[in-house]
Amino acid sequence: MTMRTVPLRQVPGDSIIHRLWAGTKLGIVAILGIMTWVLPSWPALGFVAGVVVVTAIVAGIPLGAIPRPPWWIWALVVVGTALSSSVNGLDGALVFLRATVLALVVVAMSVMVIWTTQMADIAPALASLMRPLRWLRLPVDEWAVAIALCLRGMPMLIDELRILRAAYRLRPVTKSAGAVSHPSAQMAVFDMVTAAMSNALRRSAEMAEAITARGGTGSLVAYQSGPHRRDAVALAVVVIACAAVILASFL
Repeated sequence: MTMRTVPLRQVPGDSIIHRLWAGTKLGIVAILGIMTWVLPSWPALGFVAGVVVVTAIVAGIPLGAIPRPPWWIWALVVVGTALSSSVNGLDGALVFLRATVLALVVVAMSVMVIWTTQMADIAPALASLMRPLRWLRLPVDEWAVAIALCLRGMPMLIDELRILRAAYRLRPVTKSAGAVSHPSAQMAVFDMVTAAMSNALRRSAEMAEAITARGGTGSLVAYQSGPHRRDAVALAVVVIACAAVILASFL
C-alpha cells in the first residue's frame, strides 16, 4: 500500500532508525554533509546516496511518501547541464550534474531525519547539541525553539497553499472571445500569497497562545533526552565508513 505525505512530517514507524536519538541523526547528517563538502566526488556522493537508501529501507519509508518534483525542476536541470556543456564542454556538464546530485543528497538526508523523528524531539536535541554555545551567552534555547517551530510550521503552510490552490481552481471562470472575464484572473498569485500570509499569521497567533498556556517556549526544550548505546554504534559505523571512503579516494 502506498501513501501520500507531506515531506516535512514524520512517517509513523518503530524501526531502529525511529528509535535513534534526534541529536544522533542530526550529527550523522552533519558528518555526511561535511564529507561531501570536503570530498565532492562521485564515489562519496554514491556512498551518501546509498546510506540514504538503506536508511529509508530500514525505516520502512513507503514509496508513496517520496515527493515527486514538478517537471520544471527537471527542465532546469536539463537546461543547466546544456549551458554548462556549451561553456566548458563535458567537464562543465559533469560539474553541474555533480552539484545537482549533491544538493539532492543533502535535501534527502535532511528529509530523512524529519521522516523518522518526532517534532517534539527536535528542539531538545538541538539545545543539547548547541550547549557549548551557552558559554558564550548565546540564546541557544531560543534558536532551538525557532528552528523547531519552523519545521513544525512548514507542513501546515504547505497544506494551506494546497487548499488555496484547489479552492482557486474551483472558482467559476467564464470565457468570452478567447479572453478570461473573471475579475481576479490576473491576480491569482497575489491573492494566494495574501491569503497564505493571513492564514499563517492566524496560525502563529494560535500557536503562540498554545505555547503560552503550556508554560512558554522553555517547555519546548525542557524535555531532555540523550543518546543510548545504539546511538554510539550508529555514529561509530558512519564515522568508520566515511573514513574508509575518504582513504579509498586518495589511494
